[in-house]
Parts: sequence; C-alpha cells; structure tokens
Amino acid sequence: MTISKGPQLFPRAEYLRRLAAVKAEMAQRDIDALVVTSPSNITYLSGHTAYTSYVPQGLVVSMHEEEPTFIMRRMDAPAAIHESFLDRNNVIGYPENLIANPEKDGYDLVIDFLHDRGLANRGVGLEPGFLTLRQFGRSQDKFAARLPKARIVDCSKAIDWIRLVKSDLEIEVMRQAAAIADAAITRAAEVIRPGVREADAAAEVIGTLIRGANGKPGTAIAPYCMCSSPRTGTAHIRWSDDVFRDGSQVNLEVGGVRHGYTAALMRTYVIGKPSDRLRRLHEAEVAGLEAALNTVRPGATCSDVANAFYRTLEKQGFTKESRCGYAIGIDWTEPTASLRDGDMTVLKPNMTFHVMLGNWVEEDFGYAISETFRVTDNGIEVLTTVPRKLFQL
Repeated sequence: MTISKGPQLFPRAEYLRRLAAVKAEMAQRDIDALVVTSPSNITYLSGHTAYTSYVPQGLVVSMHEEEPTFIMRRMDAPAAIHESFLDRNNVIGYPENLIANPEKDGYDLVIDFLHDRGLANRGVGLEPGFLTLRQFGRSQDKFAARLPKARIVDCSKAIDWIRLVKSDLEIEVMRQAAAIADAAITRAAEVIRPGVREADAAAEVIGTLIRGANGKPGTAIAPYCMCSSPRTGTAHIRWSDDVFRDGSQVNLEVGGVRHGYTAALMRTYVIGKPSDRLRRLHEAEVAGLEAALNTVRPGATCSDVANAFYRTLEKQGFTKESRCGYAIGIDWTEPTASLRDGDMTVLKPNMTFHVMLGNWVEEDFGYAISETFRVTDNGIEVLTTVPRKLFQL
C-alpha cells in the first residue's frame, strides 16, 4: 500500500510561481542547482511541514527540472509524499545506515544525486547560513571534497528574501493564523485568576492555539512565553510551578500557526489595579505602537517605522533598547528585515511584520504589546485585532 496525497494548502501553480522566482535568482548567481536545507524554505517551496530537519536532508532545485527533488531519511519520506505538492518520484528516502554514521550521512546522497543528474561540474548553491557550526564545517568539507569541479555558491537567505513578499494566498493563511492568536489572547483573559496555576492557564491558552478559530485549527505550537510576576523583566521565559495572585502581572506572547505560517501577538495582564508605573508605560507603548503603524506604507523603510515608535516613546519618558519588530511568516521569524534604526529595507505590499514592543525595563519589570500586520497598496492591514488595552482582571 502507498500513502495518499493529503489536502494541499496551495495549488500547484503557487509553488511553481515561487520556484520560478528562486530559479530567476539562481540564474543571476549562475548556478544550476540549489540545495535547500532550511526547514522554512523547504516548506515554502514544497508544502512540507513535518519535523524532519533533525537529520540531514536537502531539497534540490534544478534549473532543468520543473519540480525539486526532496532527499531525506527514508522513514520521513511518506510524510513528504503526503504533505508536499511533489510527485512521489521526487521524494527520495535514504537508508537508516546513514543515521548517526560519522563517515557518511544524508548529504552524501544529495551529492550522489547531483552527480547522477549531471550537476556536479556546474554552479551549486548551498544554504550554509542555516546550519550549525559543526554541521556547516562537515557539510562544507563534504561538498567541497566530493564536488571538486563544482563552483560552490553561498546562497544563505536568498530564498528568505524572496519569501518576504507574500502572495495573496499566503496572506489569507496569515489572517487565519492571526485569528487564532486573537482567540488565545482572549482566552488568557478568561483563565488568569488568583489561585490558578500558571501551568493550568497555559494549558487553556495552548488548547485554544490548537483548537483554532473560525473553524480553522492551529496546526502547530509556536514558542509560548508567559512571563509573570516576579519574572516580568524576562523576555522569553515559560510558565512556572507558581500560581497567580492578587497584583500579579503577566506578559504573554503567543503565535497562531496555520501550516507553518505564524501570526504573533503580545498583551499584558494584571490582576487588580495596575501600578502607576505600569499604566504610564502601557500608555506610552500604545502611543508608540500607533505612531509606528501610522508610518507603514509602501516606500517607507523599516527604519522609518522603528524611529516613529522610538521618538514617541522617548517623548513619554521611556526608552526601548531592542529592535521593535521583524519580518514574520513561515516559522515565526524570517531572518531578513528588522524594524530597527538603520534598516533601510523598503516596505512593499504584502510584506508582513510582527511589530514587537516588549520592553524589559529592569530585571524585575517589563511590559509587552505587539501586532502582526501586512503592508497594503496604500498603507497597512493589522491582522491581529485584540484591543490594545492593559487587561485588568
């Protein structure tokens, strides 16, 4: 028996459009084959989202083939056949004796494939920027040694920059993810109460992230951060064994996920009356957020948006040391544009960002608010819709 094709998130034409953009970039770099190892870029070009990147794998894009070929661990191949748009003949599983083998691994099968397809003597693009230092050293040495006649080209982030501008189909999935994030933030306001364990509240919110919104379930759990008193000065901590109490503050960061596409959202909660300091910081951050969002339009830069926030916040007597956002899409953070001073990336329609205004003022005091938005033809569409308020519970 063979596994059947699952429902496809996007039509074949959408993946071929993306591949055409990648191949145009490959032509600019004079390479005939590109070995894609970033899980996010593999998702972008194939629709595959299963957790398989824990061992060597490569999606090989050839200038001479319409579809890429996915080379991966044999036990994981059925997932790719089921999830991706690829023909099953373009999913190749390598044997188990290449797992945890110090002499030979899955990259050797990728190199064998390049030789078999006559691509070993031409320009070959790699994504070393995704690999760990150990993986990078081993894979670079392996590709260089076994492809002595090839011209190896560093293509780190080449696909990531293409992903920065979404299609209308992708934007619709981002809207679905944003609705899930909204539902989770709303659910948190219902379950955070004195005497409730942080773990129990987290379970309710995470359950909402899975159940989803508007009939669209969440398809994965993004990193979930619940920074509560006395840990509100921490940026990315999880829930604890503790319980909420009168006066507890909770800074919550969630991400709704639909088939790899993520929309992030942050809000701050307080049980009882907020301190004057927290109230003033909240008001300053909201003013800065609105100033930043009002700056978004095609032709503006990431730096313009960031500095609109920073200037407004400083007028209110506060500062923020870290950047105030980044490109978002597949797998939360896209490693390209940042909303920070000096990033001159020009905004274009259908770019999507998480304007992330978490502000960790001191080790024991911080605050969080954010939105996920897209750039439109004329300005902005804020995808997340929860009120920009300090939730008093």
